[in-house]
Amino acid sequence: MENKKELRNWLDAFNLDHPLVIAGPCSAETEEQVLKIAHELKDTDATVFRAGIWKPRTRPGMFEGVGALGLKWLQKAKEETGMLTTTEVANPNHVELALKHDVDILWIGARTTVSPFNIQEIAEALKGTDKTVLIKNPVNPDLALWLGAVERFYTQDVKNLGVIHRGFSTYEKTRYRNNPEWQVAVDLQNQFPDLPLILDPSHIAGRRDIIFDLCQTGLDLNYDGIMVETHYDPDNAWSDAKQQITPATLVQIMKDLKIRKEEGTAAEFNNKLNTLRTQIDVVDHQLIESLGKRMKIADAIGELKTENNVAILQSKRWNEILGAMILEGEKHNLSEEFILRVFKAIHQESINHQKKISRMEEA
Repeated sequence: MENKKELRNWLDAFNLDHPLVIAGPCSAETEEQVLKIAHELKDTDATVFRAGIWKPRTRPGMFEGVGALGLKWLQKAKEETGMLTTTEVANPNHVELALKHDVDILWIGARTTVSPFNIQEIAEALKGTDKTVLIKNPVNPDLALWLGAVERFYTQDVKNLGVIHRGFSTYEKTRYRNNPEWQVAVDLQNQFPDLPLILDPSHIAGRRDIIFDLCQTGLDLNYDGIMVETHYDPDNAWSDAKQQITPATLVQIMKDLKIRKEEGTAAEFNNKLNTLRTQIDVVDHQLIESLGKRMKIADAIGELKTENNVAILQSKRWNEILGAMILEGEKHNLSEEFILRVFKAIHQESINHQKKISRMEEA
């Protein structure tokens, strides 16, 4: 698959003066709920109404969707509001039923993207379709796997394609439900700049209070749109209640977002510069998080040394680290002088943490 301007045709056809907005509840719960939310979204910036019909849950016993019955509700919402519809499909049977009910856009979930076998079956079921297919990133940060899924649809003559960035699972507790790992999406953009990229801030955040910030970062990184879980009564939603927002909140978010437009050489320069600066901001935040994790480990080492009456400074170990990092730095075109300055500062902070632990234990 090669990058081509034609990859954007389905998106450009909307002729929007704002990013594409896909909104709706995490799950279709009742016909009344689906229609009420669709009508509240009708006169907003939302072009596409989303609702999960089949819900692949982490553990059994949780609400797993209403099933095919919900497709009739989506169809009715489309008839009454004129909005396009989208839902997740995870197997050829889902595809058949969704097409039968005239769903406009199908999306592939993160749990499905991880399996080339499942992707191949779904791609073959959609062979030659003119429907739009959006592929969410796999649960793990594997760009090749993500692009491989896109390519499987492309080779089945599915030309209306896009990707959804919903973040990546991690065993560590962070401020996000799924770590964004922005660099993975940036690398995807660099390889396929014309492949539409949609942000799913709901699944990255896991909570509604940081959805706006994520949307703004996405737009600063030139994402083409957002997919936001929206419910008229989020706190009582049957699934993912904490990450859903109201249609009114979505309207306010779209008003507050700063959307850059390319107009002329100067504007294009500023847009590119702002995008690169946002990438630096993302990496800087990752650096701080990594340094924080390193110091927590230093704290644990300090406790262990204090318990065993071992000196804080271990010169042999420090010299080994320094030598290894200088060699690693060379691989990334970083000077020895720079590596020495950075790691001496890190080492000093680590010693300070261990001294603090030692004093606390002695007290």
